[in-house]
Amino acid sequence: MQLRYQFRLYPTLGQQQSLARAFGCARTVFNDALRARQEAHGAGLPYIKDTDLQKQVITAAKRTAERSWLAEVSSVVLVQALSDLHTAYRNFFASVSGKRKGRKVAPPRFRSRKDRRQAIRFTRNGFRLRPNGRLNLAKVGDVRVRWSRDLPSEPSSVTVIKDAAGRYFASFVVETTDGPLPEAAAEVGIDLGLTHFAVTSDGRKITSPKFLRRAERRLRKAQQALSRKQKGSANRHKAVARVARMHARVADARRDHHHKLSTQLVRDNQAVYVEDLAVNGLARTKLAKSVHDAGWSQFVSMLEYKAARYDRTFSRVDRWFPSSKLCGACGTVAESMALDVREWACLCGAVHDRDVNAANNILAAGRADRLNACGGTVSPPA
Repeated sequence: MQLRYQFRLYPTLGQQQSLARAFGCARTVFNDALRARQEAHGAGLPYIKDTDLQKQVITAAKRTAERSWLAEVSSVVLVQALSDLHTAYRNFFASVSGKRKGRKVAPPRFRSRKDRRQAIRFTRNGFRLRPNGRLNLAKVGDVRVRWSRDLPSEPSSVTVIKDAAGRYFASFVVETTDGPLPEAAAEVGIDLGLTHFAVTSDGRKITSPKFLRRAERRLRKAQQALSRKQKGSANRHKAVARVARMHARVADARRDHHHKLSTQLVRDNQAVYVEDLAVNGLARTKLAKSVHDAGWSQFVSMLEYKAARYDRTFSRVDRWFPSSKLCGACGTVAESMALDVREWACLCGAVHDRDVNAANNILAAGRADRLNACGGTVSPPA
């Protein structure tokens, strides 16, 4: 299984200038290639082949006075920028033809130099791991890395990222060889929410950290200070960086919380079942800020890949399944239930905690789907 291992980089001032040059050259090659294909399409010419496009925007462009500075960076970075464009076009064509499932993919767009997040990729012939722990990048030099753990295998590529807060990261693609975890007897159903981030079928309620809400006051003051700065001034650049650092701190705390919780759930349970929530739809309601602050999609993605990594069962229950309105005792479905109802009584006499009952129903539905897929009975016994 391929995974990404990310580490913090600390380039020197000269190396930062070299990386900025590489970011700019990769962006220019990507935009030149995209413009060439758009012009060919507008003129009614056939689709330009990948090899011909590389000769046009890299090999031939280096010999011109306008693009001679492309030779100052590694050619690996430029070729990988073209590879990103080819992948974007393939995804777009597959989406238009219906071969790609999921949401529609838009055609590739031009990259902006004003985007505060920049990234370049090196393949095996463009980087090297030094014995002293430094990361050698072609035409950049040996960059200091903060190693927090060992790589499980030799990386096949590394992506150097500069985020909006001005931090540098190295993201390695490695092949993991982790074996399955010891088999666990427990299974869990998870109901995600806003009052509690998650409620499990065993009755555990995990409080929602609300990282963005807690930092909202300081963020508001920082953004107000930013709005008072003159555009183009040095003080405005400093204020922009300060706001970006605060947002990065919130995102890091949320990601750390999701990693720890997902690892614990996958480690302690043989099977994990969650509801397939329509996050995009909920993000268009008045709860949008709270939904984005919770980060359900990121958390569920972590559960999915960690379950596959450690040979656990993971399943999503249909989003139309009435987990909250279904009585776990008799199977009766309530006609309607407002969001402020946290406890309700069924006609059979059972009194339910809304979230715990939903988690138990998700667990039962996930088990039924799995048994049905393995040849079990469709209907439960009378």
